[in-house]
Amino acid sequence: MDEQLEALLAFFKALADANRLKIVGLLSQQPYSVEELAALLGLSASTVSHHLAKLSEIGLVSAKAEGYYSVYRFEAETLEKMARSLLAKETLPTVVKGIDKDAYDRKVLKDYLREDGRIKKLPSQYKKLQAILRYVIDAFEKDRIYTEKEVNEIIVRYHEDTSGLRRDLISEHLLDRHADGSAYWRV
Repeated sequence: MDEQLEALLAFFKALADANRLKIVGLLSQQPYSVEELAALLGLSASTVSHHLAKLSEIGLVSAKAEGYYSVYRFEAETLEKMARSLLAKETLPTVVKGIDKDAYDRKVLKDYLREDGRIKKLPSQYKKLQAILRYVIDAFEKDRIYTEKEVNEIIVRYHEDTSGLRRDLISEHLLDRHADGSAYWRV
């Protein structure tokens, strides 16, 4: 498993407990000892110690010895740093690395295509129609200009409603055309 994903899972697992969230909430206001937290939350000291250990593992709390007690503090900087790095717009897509992003399209195509590759019926659901359109657009070459007749000849291989599918391909910005309809191209 990827290091970023491991860190995200550890972070969310540590916070995926109501008592741990309460501990973080209390410590965000002021430092407390295990015994104080136990009394405030109505939990045993060993249960609070267990929760503190989980929060310490990810750096959200730290302990400092004061006399006979360890006093725990909330590490706001750690939380901010984690949020910036783990939940960054650039980081989140890495957690889906290795997932087959075409699985949905394949499922839709399996349901809506005949064995010869022709469309049985156009789906009424927008997302499914998009999958069909992505399938049809693959028949068009990139960097090639088509006449309307050529576009219709390609589309009719998949479905008899050439004007409807052509319109859908254009509205989904998969196919574009000159205003007068004299030339079409794959976007």
